[in-house]
Amino acid sequence: MNLEYKSLLDTHFHSSSRVWIYQSSRLFTLAEALEIELLLKNFTAQWNSHGAPVKGAGYLFFGQFIILMADETATGVGGCSTDSSVRLIKDIEQQFRVNMFDRVNLAFVIKDKVQILPMAQLQYAYDNQFINSDTLYFNNLVQTKKELEEKWIVPIRESWLARKISATNTVSLK
Repeated sequence: MNLEYKSLLDTHFHSSSRVWIYQSSRLFTLAEALEIELLLKNFTAQWNSHGAPVKGAGYLFFGQFIILMADETATGVGGCSTDSSVRLIKDIEQQFRVNMFDRVNLAFVIKDKVQILPMAQLQYAYDNQFINSDTLYFNNLVQTKKELEEKWIVPIRESWLARKISATNTVSLK
């Protein structure tokens, strides 16, 4: 699986640009992905905050992650503009019958595919060696472009998940 995405990010955005990541409950089909990319393009072209245009970008990565980015060095993003982005994601949820707000489902790269695992099964998956400390995890909690570039796809041992796993049956995560 090719995990290269950084070169697709707009280089004209400041490293402190705000980022929101929405993970779909399933992989989008190619036709759906093309439609979503058009929705994102149209939304970011019209994205405003208090009447001023937001310097924004939208991406669909790996067919499953919608990323919205706003460069607040150009225009600050207020509550109303954030609400409009959430409405976009909710519309995508309804139109494509997916869940984009389920934060208890975690995404990993397993056998060269994005695999979703409920947080409740994290310890079981670790104990039974479905995942290990080197398994790549999509840390959707990143908040800036810089974090997106450096800390979005990381080994479990470098993420907050390392504290959630008890290494009782196997070698320690550290």
